[in-house]
Amino acid sequence: MASPATAAPTAPAASSALGRLSGGARGGALMAVASMSCVQLGLGLSVPLLDQLGPLGTSWLRLAWAGILLLVLVRPRPSDFTRKDLLACTVLGAATAGLMVLFMCAVTRIPLGTASALEFLGPLGLSLYGAAGGRRIWALFAGVGVVLLTEPWHGGTDLVGVGFALAAALCWAVYIALTQKVGDQVTGLKGLALSMPVAAIVATFFAAPTELGHLTWPLVLTGLALAALHPVLPFSLEFLALRRLTTTAFGTLMSLEPAIALAVGLVILGQIPGPASAVGVGFVVVAGIGATRAGARTPAAADGAAGG
Repeated sequence: MASPATAAPTAPAASSALGRLSGGARGGALMAVASMSCVQLGLGLSVPLLDQLGPLGTSWLRLAWAGILLLVLVRPRPSDFTRKDLLACTVLGAATAGLMVLFMCAVTRIPLGTASALEFLGPLGLSLYGAAGGRRIWALFAGVGVVLLTEPWHGGTDLVGVGFALAAALCWAVYIALTQKVGDQVTGLKGLALSMPVAAIVATFFAAPTELGHLTWPLVLTGLALAALHPVLPFSLEFLALRRLTTTAFGTLMSLEPAIALAVGLVILGQIPGPASAVGVGFVVVAGIGATRAGARTPAAADGAAGG
């Protein structure tokens, strides 16, 4: 049993940690939005690589460089991980590879906005599963917004592309859940620095037989630049955001990604959204604000993260 001298600082310390996490909900939301913006920009800039390497080769090249960059910059050591941490990082790496490869396969068959919205079903399902009481309303708002953004009633969608996007959605849900778990258990970005090389190895099995022969030095160097933009920067931001937000709030905030894609299309490509899409943006923005206000980690989560 702890003495009064040692027990006294515990409550203030826990209160201070919770205060930082509660106050960090807005910071976590900003990190999530920055992450999504990097992803959309990275996807737009990857079009030349897609034309030359295809979705498998492009995904593999970015993951390979991301794994190398994180290993060099973060320098994780075996002593930083328990056996359970190593298993979680391995599964997270496999989910990351599935997320990136399947989504890139989807966008070669269906529009980027549609693929992004279908992929969001993973975070949305996680939000609905984890939400309680009135918090579910924000996930429902997000779901309505995504439907308005995609306008599925127009039909004519490539079913194989839809299948790829839905498989990516499942990988995304697993990725979010495991990212928070690994982020709580392993300090800094060491978990990401271990999971990303695993993702690169998994992607190699799919890309090596058909795509690696197309590599040239200019493509390799382009892949290095794109890897810094996506996935290194956004995945690092997501790791940090999930230390400040619940998976429910984070999953709901992901509804902003189709809206960001729509905004990028408007500003850069001159694609003017229709009325339904504009209303959909409004729904997901409202959902994002609501999720942020109700999305700080609980005291139990704060203690668990600190203890891990």
